[in-house]
Amino acid sequence: MAEDRRVRKTRKALRDALVELVIERGFTALSVEDITQRADVGRATFYSHFRDKDELFARVTADLLAELDDRLRPVVQDSAVGFTGKPILQMLRHARDERDLYRIVLRGEGDGKPLRMFTDACARVAAQEFRGRSERNAVEPRIDPELLARAWVGEQVAVLQWWVEQDAPPMPAEEVVRMLLDLALRGRYWATGFDTPA
Repeated sequence: MAEDRRVRKTRKALRDALVELVIERGFTALSVEDITQRADVGRATFYSHFRDKDELFARVTADLLAELDDRLRPVVQDSAVGFTGKPILQMLRHARDERDLYRIVLRGEGDGKPLRMFTDACARVAAQEFRGRSERNAVEPRIDPELLARAWVGEQVAVLQWWVEQDAPPMPAEEVVRMLLDLALRGRYWATGFDTPA
């Protein structure tokens, strides 16, 4: 038990050091030694957990996705019938709580691998939900759920990146969700001020 606590403490120190240093210097400029010095962890300890800084970043991203999944699971189940905006609101709140980590992932640090992990995981969940929603409501999708999921997630990731990069969020999470919900339900034509064509 004490060993588990020690492992968790070490991994948290390494995670925090990685995030701080990437914000300060960018991922490419970092060495394992930079990370271990900031975390106050020995190099041997680092290598007992991770092969290199890329593996550390991948683990930190996987942990972020697991936390996000824990937050999203209950609200996705609540939105079984239609778009409620609740999953997006939870994602924005999670991004607010883990702002610096979201910033480095969404910037594409680490040769874009963490960003691809994030986007692929979100797209898998979205495609599964879109398929399930169509089946539950006995409707036939007009657009392939894989493509639809990629378009949906791409929009969310772009908005999320813009939102977390501001010194202060440009608008409350609830307002972002309301606008994205309107966009999802009414479309881009309506959103730009035009009436729906006949």
